[in-house]
Amino acid sequence: MSKRIEIKDLDIYYGKFHAVKSVDMTIEPRSVTAFIGSSGCGKSTVLRSLNRMHEVIPGAYVDGQVLLDGVDLYAPNVDPVRVRRQVGMVFQRPNPFPTMSIKENILAGVRLNNARISRKDADELVEKSLRGANLWNEVKDRLDRPGSGLSGGQQQRLCIARAIAVEPDVLLMDEPCSALDPISTLAIEDLIKDLKEDYTVVIVTHNMQQAARVSDQTAFFNLKAHGQPGELIEMGPTEKIFHNPEQKATEDYITGRFG
Repeated sequence: MSKRIEIKDLDIYYGKFHAVKSVDMTIEPRSVTAFIGSSGCGKSTVLRSLNRMHEVIPGAYVDGQVLLDGVDLYAPNVDPVRVRRQVGMVFQRPNPFPTMSIKENILAGVRLNNARISRKDADELVEKSLRGANLWNEVKDRLDRPGSGLSGGQQQRLCIARAIAVEPDVLLMDEPCSALDPISTLAIEDLIKDLKEDYTVVIVTHNMQQAARVSDQTAFFNLKAHGQPGELIEMGPTEKIFHNPEQKATEDYITGRFG
């Protein structure tokens, strides 16, 4: 588990709209990379391109390559469903399946992939996934109750547990704390730091302090002008991006002069 992502000369389109242009970056295994930048600069679009989720929008396509340990995820023979199993995703708002129990939420992805699983293996997988999301001790006595009955922070950790149950190589998180209170946010941030021991983690965040706290690398995206495609302006170790960036646009964003 945990693989290197290489993005090479990536352009992303929604029909005729050129959303993001010429992205080149390498995301190392067992690390946390944060995408930051103002609204509309393409950071979530780039994130979603890493597991081909942007393709659910009609007319979306890419030019360029996204390589997972050297394998091009956009090669003609690659199944997008398989890509999404390898590259899991957690969304902005917690979205447990409302009619399913906590246990069935965890097993949903495994069953979706047509994997037959014994009751004993299922029980072990549920416990392992919930422990991996730091949720087991809070819910172990109510696994048959609906996941929608949990608090917002617990629901988001349930979604993370559901994502890691299918044993992905990469975990993508699109503003995973934006709908949560400060205490739940802290729990998710602690969890992200733990998850990088086993996964390549990429997060989009509007919260500068959060990027500084949890990430090893930070990538800053920006729009040169309204209506122009978003671009990757600068990427590097988080400490350097926040304290000694090379580009003035990065410094202006970090210091709050715009965005």
